[in-house]
Amino acid sequence: MAVTSAQIRMARAAVNWTVRDLAQETNLHRNTITNIETERYVGDEATLAAIETALKRAGVEFIDENGGGPGVRLRKRQRKRE
Repeated sequence: MAVTSAQIRMARAAVNWTVRDLAQETNLHRNTITNIETERYVGDEATLAAIETALKRAGVEFIDENGGGPGVRLRKRQRKRE
């Protein structure tokens, strides 16, 4: 499943990142991210993979549950063992 522009916007909101934050984490220009999010540019495979990887490292899970459409959620935090 390729990450969608809506998922990128939702994921950034979930981790409270600006376009600049995501650009810094991916080493992409912020205009590239904005253009992907607004669907002015589809993005090549490597660019979308870089975005997806950075957001996953931040705790985002990309989902497509049983025909419910693509979405995102935050990973459950692991409890520290005592």
